[in-house]
Amino acid sequence: MYLQRVLTTSVVAATGLFLSACATGPDTHMVSGSYQCGQLNVNVASASDSDLLGVDYQGKRLLLKPKTTASGALYVAPGDDETRFWSKGERATFTVKGQAYPKCLQAGALEMPFEATGNEPFWHARVEGDELLFNRPYESGEPEKVALETTVANRHGREFRGELDGQELTLKVARQLCEDNMSGAQFPAQVRLELNGKVFQGCGGDSERLFRGAEWVVEDLAGAGIIDRSRMTIEFSGENRLAGMASCNRYGGQYELTAEGVSFDYMFATKMACAPALMNQEQRFLELMSDVKLVSIGRHGELVLTTSTGEEIKAF
Repeated sequence: MYLQRVLTTSVVAATGLFLSACATGPDTHMVSGSYQCGQLNVNVASASDSDLLGVDYQGKRLLLKPKTTASGALYVAPGDDETRFWSKGERATFTVKGQAYPKCLQAGALEMPFEATGNEPFWHARVEGDELLFNRPYESGEPEKVALETTVANRHGREFRGELDGQELTLKVARQLCEDNMSGAQFPAQVRLELNGKVFQGCGGDSERLFRGAEWVVEDLAGAGIIDRSRMTIEFSGENRLAGMASCNRYGGQYELTAEGVSFDYMFATKMACAPALMNQEQRFLELMSDVKLVSIGRHGELVLTTSTGEEIKAF
């Protein structure tokens, strides 16, 4: 039987209920609670004695005002329409000055559609609302459709049940870091499939949610540490963009994440001059980045970039 390795048992924690309504003017209902936008934690609550929404993230606070929208609840920054928070049900979107973060989810919620796979035997599940598209273990061909009922919905995950040719089917999803031991790819959810009394393990969710939404700060460069008070950062953003600080200069480029690993391309950097030690560290960092082949989340939640020769960049 195919086994999945759970790397951590930490579960995204959140508090409160999430209420949303169409923004219709002064009577707009406030949204409140905590969301996870990839690696970014966002807390929202109504501002005191006003209809403004306070949004807290990365030690910053935004005050947004309600705006009419056809669906859900929308809030925008005064004078900046590209800074906004929109929510509907247990999902939301968050954009700051045009930079869109990964889709925001309340604790235990799943991105939709949600996909999961397992191996030995191979199986594949795709949840779309109350319907499952399912490739059975040991069988190939077109996926079968299964009507689903959500039987558990809490901050730890979701459980779905259905029936396939008279057989009971249960899909349990826990928000726990999971590694596919065939490809080495990591996913944000551990999945347990039960079909007619048999149990199959798998992983699911969007792998990019593990890396996007955060500014990762490098703390170790190939086992040599870093220069005191120097700063190297790594940030994955939308449209496969990569950016950060290299010690003296800012850099950027493109990344491609696959089941086999990660690659960086079209790398560039600004041309400022700094102290020789910083310039040497920057050159070393950029050389290592150009040779990165694998990306993963370590046991302590750190970002680990591994080169073709096994050297590692670690960031938190």
